[in-house]
Amino acid sequence: MKIYKALTIAGSDSGGGAGIQADLKTFQELGVYGMSAITAVTAQNTLGVQGVYPLGEDAITQQLTSIGEDLKPDAVKTGMLFSAEIIRSVATQIQHYKWGNLVIDPVMVAKGGSKLLQQEAVQSLIKYLLPLSLVITPNIPEAEILTGLTISSLHDREEAARRITSMGSRYVVMKGGHDPSGDGVIDILYDGQEFLYMESKRVETRHTHGTGCTFSAAVTAELARGKSVPEAVYIAKAFIQAAIEDGLGIGSGHGPTNHFAYQTRLRGDDRGAH
Repeated sequence: MKIYKALTIAGSDSGGGAGIQADLKTFQELGVYGMSAITAVTAQNTLGVQGVYPLGEDAITQQLTSIGEDLKPDAVKTGMLFSAEIIRSVATQIQHYKWGNLVIDPVMVAKGGSKLLQQEAVQSLIKYLLPLSLVITPNIPEAEILTGLTISSLHDREEAARRITSMGSRYVVMKGGHDPSGDGVIDILYDGQEFLYMESKRVETRHTHGTGCTFSAAVTAELARGKSVPEAVYIAKAFIQAAIEDGLGIGSGHGPTNHFAYQTRLRGDDRGAH
């Protein structure tokens, strides 16, 4: 039996709803062996981020070297990278080991407003990582930062997707959760030529911490399993929709989503149900 493997390069979330913790939970739920390289340790909970402690370049490089010399991942995702120096180090290792199926979640701002990517790091992300990526999964605020556009319509999101693919990524998933118009959420998948539109029901809840991490991790897991990008994105959208709809309801602020929910629905049992 083939064991599919996925690597997440991201920050640790002490509250467990986002970052490395969300990624590894998602990998496990989708039947993929998860590995990690931690770029920063955060002190956070559902009320916000109380501290960010980035690791040194040597510590990050050594984690990636250890994985590269023994456990080749079938897909890789990046999350919180924090600084220009970390981004360059990660890009160097990805190129050195020729890791493919790279998914970039351009983590920039936490739910509570705390900045998780330094301003000077944005250009490094565009210059060093985007040309290596298969998929990038920005939300609307992240796409505005990457492109310099003000995004207020579906047309604006399409233009942002065009600009981001011109920076090097082969596919862009423009997420629509931050668009307040309409009763549904429309995500756009763009391959440089055609747009695919995926609509889902909007769920009124404050418990959405880690949705971006979880969605991109699900895309990564399905790519590791050999799915095409459109297939991976469709499954990831179903995974995160279930995780939001069947919320856990824990914490006093922006609570985490339910990583059990997708498989619980498939099995028809109540493991992890609220």
